[in-house]
Amino acid sequence: MTAMNGTWRNWARTESVKPVRVERPVSVAAVQRAVRGAARTGLRVKAVGAGHSFTGIAVATGVLLELDDLTGIAEVDRERGRVTLFGGTRLFDLPRLLRPHGLALANMGDIDQQSISGAISTGTHGTGRDLGGIATQVVGLTLVTADGELLHISETSNPELLPAAAVGLGALGIIVEVTLQCVPAFVLEAVERPYPLDEVITGLDAHVAGTDHFEFYWFPGTRTAVTKANTRQPASVATRPLSPWSSFVDDTLLANGVFRATCAAGRMVPAIVPGVNALAERLWGDRSFSDASHRVFATKRTVRFREMEYAVPAADVPEVLRAIDELIRSRGWKISFPIEVRFAPADDLWLSTASGRDSGYVAVHRYFRENHTEYFEAVEEIMIEHAGRPHWGKLHTRDAAALAALYPQHGSFVQLRDRLDPTRMFSNAYLDRVLGA
Repeated sequence: MTAMNGTWRNWARTESVKPVRVERPVSVAAVQRAVRGAARTGLRVKAVGAGHSFTGIAVATGVLLELDDLTGIAEVDRERGRVTLFGGTRLFDLPRLLRPHGLALANMGDIDQQSISGAISTGTHGTGRDLGGIATQVVGLTLVTADGELLHISETSNPELLPAAAVGLGALGIIVEVTLQCVPAFVLEAVERPYPLDEVITGLDAHVAGTDHFEFYWFPGTRTAVTKANTRQPASVATRPLSPWSSFVDDTLLANGVFRATCAAGRMVPAIVPGVNALAERLWGDRSFSDASHRVFATKRTVRFREMEYAVPAADVPEVLRAIDELIRSRGWKISFPIEVRFAPADDLWLSTASGRDSGYVAVHRYFRENHTEYFEAVEEIMIEHAGRPHWGKLHTRDAAALAALYPQHGSFVQLRDRLDPTRMFSNAYLDRVLGA
């Protein structure tokens, strides 16, 4: 997202930078040349994808690498269902690329604009009883390291590095190839229903255990949770997709067009927010349909916002939600954006927010023209009380000392960073904060 004057801005407009230069490599060899060139001139180098991180994780003060021309499939292993993608490949292109091979991602988040390398580097995730984030599907990757050489990591080549590199924060090198373990293409049966908020919180374990992919959101000030339960079905099952008109009304007109207008109005006149949220409570989230998995997982988001998301132990989610609810009511805040709740099983990736524990994700948002600071910092205090781990790509205030206490492998990751990038060629202010300078 580089403007004509050479200034790069992220999607949320929380970060901007005017790098010394921008390069757009079209091959792996070109990335190597760019890294070596930056090293010769003493510049730091960062690759950027879609700019969908709210933090400064992709800010490049020296050489900014846009990988939009390094995309597509590098290799397909049909027998094992594995696909190697170039690092700049966008998630929204994956259905088209995987369809001829009858494959799909096992799990996805609800936004598909990110690049594959950016998505795994920040720990992007969806929701799933037994299925983790996108990085848990990584079985190999190739980095361009600080000396411009290629480092291949897989089950057979440097396998001990895979749990670190899969969620590498961009700190270990430039990811030029990613190998994903895919699954046969499948259908998702989606059921979206409103339930009383207290009922959902009280029966949360049953909701999560009762379907493959469960999530919900609620608008502060209301007492209704809009639940989304997605069940996996074979690709051979006949689908019942939303009609074009229904999709337009629900996902374009209401979820984006009307919502944008009400957010803007609520910023000017906060008193209208509770009434708007009550209306949204009645209008949204009462439908069922089925479609190819990617069409159900991902939704179109055009209303710009700021977001903070924390992963807490799954068992703590009810207490966290009650505390946030009480916080908002006690402060009298008028919050127009819903709070979103998702889940993931424990994994073994060093810096995954679900590393070593079943996790619940609680995300809070504010319209991008509103001041989010007071709200986010107050919610963050609740998360800290529950050993919450912040999403690497979403706003938070935690530093290396605090994060080292939350991640058993934080120190090991820093040691690996020091070995692969001793001069901090791939670092920036954000990485210095969360990993140490």
